[in-house]
Amino acid sequence: MSFEIPKEPSHYPVRTVKIGATAAEGGTRTSTVTIGGATAMPFHSFEGRMPHRPVVAMEVFDAPPKRYPKGLMDVYGDVLDKPVEMARRCVDQFGAEMISVRLDGTHPDRGDKSPEAAAELVRAVLAAVGVPLIITGHSNFAKINDVMRKIAEATAGENCLINWAEKDNYKTIAACCLAHGHCIVAQSPIDVNIGKQLNIQLTDLSFPADKIVMDPLSSAIGYGLEYTYSIMERIRLAGLGGDDMLRMPMMITPGRESALCKESLAAEKDFPKWGREDRRTAYWEIAMTMSLLMAGAELLILYHPKAVEVARTKIRELHEG
Repeated sequence: MSFEIPKEPSHYPVRTVKIGATAAEGGTRTSTVTIGGATAMPFHSFEGRMPHRPVVAMEVFDAPPKRYPKGLMDVYGDVLDKPVEMARRCVDQFGAEMISVRLDGTHPDRGDKSPEAAAELVRAVLAAVGVPLIITGHSNFAKINDVMRKIAEATAGENCLINWAEKDNYKTIAACCLAHGHCIVAQSPIDVNIGKQLNIQLTDLSFPADKIVMDPLSSAIGYGLEYTYSIMERIRLAGLGGDDMLRMPMMITPGRESALCKESLAAEKDFPKWGREDRRTAYWEIAMTMSLLMAGAELLILYHPKAVEVARTKIRELHEG
């Protein structure tokens, strides 16, 4: 008795978003990335196409994080306060395809670094690595809006991914990106309707739909992963079903979410049955990463090099297989 796998092909592909610009395109990147384009759920090659495989990015910091797992300190302790050197290590040693520059140090309560200092750092990272950049801010909109204005201007032509805009500041961030040719992350609080509404508001400002990446706000395993998964799956199914404002590719942040977990931060002496700290930190990130890949993530910002290694290997196997 034979069995034929039921197929649900889609005629509404996920939009493709290209990030980065080479010298021929007006930038300085030695490589660019393109995400999206799928006509089926992740890795369902039996019923559709997935022309661009998911991309793995890594993150550096303008100020060392106050909470950081020992498993990551063992890897980055000597460069955690040197973002340019850390970026080189992430690209050259660990194979990062993009670098996220997190600007928490510009927050008024975490250093209050100036927009000019932030722009100088981003330019230094651009000079140090050839991959495209993600510029990641924080939720103090009064400050980060000024920071992003300066950075968008300083990186004009590089087609960076500005992370993030939400319903309370999207007009300012969108205007910066429009003026200087950048892509934008539209972040919504694990809610399909809010995510869709933000995409509508951005496109109503004449922001190109093919320069929007959705961040549905991912959660780590043990901290709401199943809810995140279901929201991402609903977004992807709705987009493939023809909802034009939910056909954007999605970005998730397993590195940051996992690094903030008690299970990643707790000392081995306090919880000996939880296993070695270095492995535990990587395992938590890997579990989150692989789960949300299956929900539709196309861009992943990771921290632990072992998680990067596993993710890239499995993405390649699934994509080619």
